Amino acid sequence: MVYDVTKFLEDHPGGDDVLLSATGKDATDDFEDVGHSDNARDMLKDMYVGDIDASTIPSSTTYTPPKQPHYNQDKTSEFIVKLLQFLVPIAILGLAFGIRLYTKST
Repeated sequence: MVYDVTKFLEDHPGGDDVLLSATGKDATDDFEDVGHSDNARDMLKDMYVGDIDASTIPSSTTYTPPKQPHYNQDKTSEFIVKLLQFLVPIAILGLAFGIRLYTKST
């Protein structure tokens, strides 16, 4: 069965996200698991659109993962860059401190 719950989105006690997450799928189990009241079941009668033609549903879908860039196992150059990004500022700071200490003592 297909229901159009568009008019009920703002009034749904569980919020519109719950209804939107069930869009385009069989939400029977989701509906039953919550334990809706008889009043909620009666409201469905006004939202009924029709039944699904089972012959139009694909028998199965296959998941094709997206192509990912090649994994670089050699992380040596990346490690050296990160090390230099850390050590160069410390070396500059040490040099500046040494010069200040040397010029202050003379």
